[in-house]
Amino acid sequence: MSKVAKGQDFSVTPYVGDGTVLLAFNLEKKLTTHLAGFTIQCHPPTGAPYFLKNRLNFQKGLTNRKKLVSTDYIGSDQAPFQKFQWIHFPPQGPGVYQYIVYATYFKNGTLKPGPKITVTVDLRRRAFSDLELGFTRAYISAQAYVDRYKNKDIRPYPKSMDFDTTPYQDQYQWLGAHARKLVFQFLDECLQDPLISIDVFAYDFDEPDIIRALCKMGSRVRVFQDDSALHTGSKALEPKTVATLKAAGVRVKLGHFDRFAHNKVMIQKKNGKATKVLTGSANFSVRGFYVQANSILVFNDPTVANLYEQAFEQAFTHPDQFKSSPIAAQWYNLKRPQGFPLSLSFAPHPTPFTLHKISKAIESAQSSVLFAVMQMGGQGKVLRDLENLGKREQIFSLGIIESTDQLRLFKPGIGHAEVASFDFLQGNLPEPFKPEWGGGVGEVIHHKFIVCDFNDRNPVVFCGSSNLAQGGETSNGDNLLAIYNREIATCYAVEAVRLFDHYRFRNLHEKSTTQFPLILKSTDEWVKPYYDPASIKFRERELFSRA
Repeated sequence: MSKVAKGQDFSVTPYVGDGTVLLAFNLEKKLTTHLAGFTIQCHPPTGAPYFLKNRLNFQKGLTNRKKLVSTDYIGSDQAPFQKFQWIHFPPQGPGVYQYIVYATYFKNGTLKPGPKITVTVDLRRRAFSDLELGFTRAYISAQAYVDRYKNKDIRPYPKSMDFDTTPYQDQYQWLGAHARKLVFQFLDECLQDPLISIDVFAYDFDEPDIIRALCKMGSRVRVFQDDSALHTGSKALEPKTVATLKAAGVRVKLGHFDRFAHNKVMIQKKNGKATKVLTGSANFSVRGFYVQANSILVFNDPTVANLYEQAFEQAFTHPDQFKSSPIAAQWYNLKRPQGFPLSLSFAPHPTPFTLHKISKAIESAQSSVLFAVMQMGGQGKVLRDLENLGKREQIFSLGIIESTDQLRLFKPGIGHAEVASFDFLQGNLPEPFKPEWGGGVGEVIHHKFIVCDFNDRNPVVFCGSSNLAQGGETSNGDNLLAIYNREIATCYAVEAVRLFDHYRFRNLHEKSTTQFPLILKSTDEWVKPYYDPASIKFRERELFSRA
């Protein structure tokens, strides 16, 4: 949980995500004269302390004619961050970190550190009482991937679903991050216990090591695989996946409801009874874990697992009756005395009643709505609610929606929407990833989550496999969750800010020119919007600096 560290007229609030830290700063206005920015020194669990680096500096502006190179980054002791929040994704991984944050000032042509605050953050893997949450890194287009792997391919070409993954394991662990780890921990539990069987909902399905793990369990596995046109054509790998599974004794049922069988779910059963379930937005595919931004949730709760098993059994035995079946008829509101409140629903439904709950939460939000959504051209009130958030002056909203031809960044105060061009992103990517960034099957923001009031009194996260659109809820096999827990809400909120900041910077880079480069300000003029009640930056500073 976030806890404000306070000094005299200066505070730092840390928010812990999944292997990520968001540090929010606040200063009394009297301390902002000649403020150059904020300097952050990190003391990792092992190794020497270091200053977090800034992509911008005071001397040389960045333009769209120049590619980002990590050697150009400068320590924040020389190039302080001119923002009131900053996100750090520590490369050292889990552990206890100490951050020393300085307010840094201009003085006589140099930089001088001012007041400082020290905060300690624990990034060791945290398991909630019955839930573990993980995100993919989704940094294949980032400079970090260039530095680590020199833009190395993530699979051999032409594509297959049975290649040797040994040469790619280090990349996969880094790109797939905690989300990938959760999947293979889940599968390993099944492999090690012969009393465990597993039921799987699959959509995109070509990750070789997942397929191999299921094949090892043979007849202990049932799979409900989507067979829409996307997964049956001559270029699709799923028919080969299905044939491989069947040859190993796995029982496979094909189907697609009115449109897609869009779930990505694994259910553990011990002696025939559901005990644990893995769900989320990540497809069991190479792109799902190593290219796209996704989340995985693992519930170690038989009540939750049993509901998913009811949905699976209905789909596996009578998919044509799913829409009219009891499992698809309502939100299941679980009070869970030993855990946080949770609501579940399973699509398709006759009507998109599930979206009313989300719209109501957005409409009743008191302080913030943060989101990351793969739109896929969907319709419905929820997407309109997100796009119209900028009209609500009392709400801080920030998010990213990827449609089939553009990446839209939403934040009040910068206009209705900023569009990040995939042409520019492609120009900064190596082959063979360029063709996959053009839209369609190339979505990179694959999340489907909305967070309301993450650090307020009634936080809620909506997530799962649903694209949060009317058509999907009435035509697709999907699952949708509403989680009422501040710590989980914070994890998703940090993820939303992480992605927004990453693509917002790329968007600004695209638009920067020799006449208007990206460069740090040499006066304290940059500070003024953060103390102007009419500016979105004022609301941002106040929101993130509280706990």
